[in-house]
Amino acid sequence: MVLVLTWQIELAKMLVDMAQSRLFLHWPKPGVEMRRRNKDVGFRWVLLFQDTNGLLFKAIPASLGVSGTKQYHVNSLAVPRKAKEEIGGITRLTHADGRLMVINVEYNQLDPLLKASGYPDGDVNCETGYSPFLSTVKQATLLSWELILELGPYIEELKKTGGAIMESVNPKYKDVRKTSFKSSTQLECMMQDYPKTLPPSARAGFTVMDTWLAYAPVKNNPSCLIKVPKGNPYHSATSGEMAVYPANSLILRKINLLLSAGVQVDGPVHQVFNGQEVEVWSRTTWNPKWGLKFSDVKNKVSGSCSISQRSTMAIKGLNVFVEDLSLDGGLLIESVDESEVKVGGTLQNKGWILQNVYRKDTSVPEEIRIRGFKINKIEQPEKHNSEPGKFDLKANLYRHSIISFQCHAFVIYIGL
Repeated sequence: MVLVLTWQIELAKMLVDMAQSRLFLHWPKPGVEMRRRNKDVGFRWVLLFQDTNGLLFKAIPASLGVSGTKQYHVNSLAVPRKAKEEIGGITRLTHADGRLMVINVEYNQLDPLLKASGYPDGDVNCETGYSPFLSTVKQATLLSWELILELGPYIEELKKTGGAIMESVNPKYKDVRKTSFKSSTQLECMMQDYPKTLPPSARAGFTVMDTWLAYAPVKNNPSCLIKVPKGNPYHSATSGEMAVYPANSLILRKINLLLSAGVQVDGPVHQVFNGQEVEVWSRTTWNPKWGLKFSDVKNKVSGSCSISQRSTMAIKGLNVFVEDLSLDGGLLIESVDESEVKVGGTLQNKGWILQNVYRKDTSVPEEIRIRGFKINKIEQPEKHNSEPGKFDLKANLYRHSIISFQCHAFVIYIGL
């Protein structure tokens, strides 16, 4: 079992940095009681994650499997990294006395460290397009502070340290002259430094995932993107959302590698939103209960399916099965858990389109402006069915979309 710790707004105000989250677990109230309760009910791992990286949850199940297989006390989730990208790197450090340590080095320390260690160019990409400093996996970046900790050893370590960890400073400057700060600078205690407190016998490792599956943080606003080196990811609201769609599309594509039939998903087109050129794939989404793991998706998609680039498909429900579906337009399926819904056939309609939004247009809500586009839902007829049960919508899809509704987007509500 996994214990996922998420902080509410009130608690987040108190826990300014990750060291304080360790102190929270160590405090007599409620820390001791929380540790006792979680251990008693059978929790084995604690997951600490950054809430701006939505793709992380696609990588957690496999990474947890690595922790269990390798019996890691600490498992850092990592992805290939571009040079100068503002995220820390997993490195192997060798002390003068021969001691070795595999640990994260923060991005503001990595470049100076390399230059002081015989690499005059510092943190630069090699011929692979990534920073080369990590043997067989090139360079990996810690996913900010996504860590999987084995709960038992973590509790024992907290008893020894009281939650204390070494401090560091990560100043944010306004420009390259480094004469003034962009924001207030404070002492920080980073959760990824936790392995430094562990004994040599501790099993600390990392799991490397493809970036498209595991890493798309939202931490830069459009006005700050000028500082992003050409070719590096934007890490903005625009790129963060646009990363979800290729992740789902590529998961569907990979079903073809395992089954004789699968899903043919069109490739992306390039569009510019808020000055950022991004790949736009079909807008395919599903809620976690439908496809938490790859095997969940594989078991719910069958036959020969295809999805065009301009399509939008959203699945909300547990028992929704897609079979022999050819989609060119919009399709939304929502069902209660007690329903079993099979969807297939040929569906073509006007669907939904993405419409550019100017980021300084104050007539548009801010949450829309920061991503640079809004979704224009052209038409949306609805079908309602209030009774749970089994439904086969192959014939209905064809009949309602072609005959009754003709070129309209199609929405199905089952068992509401």
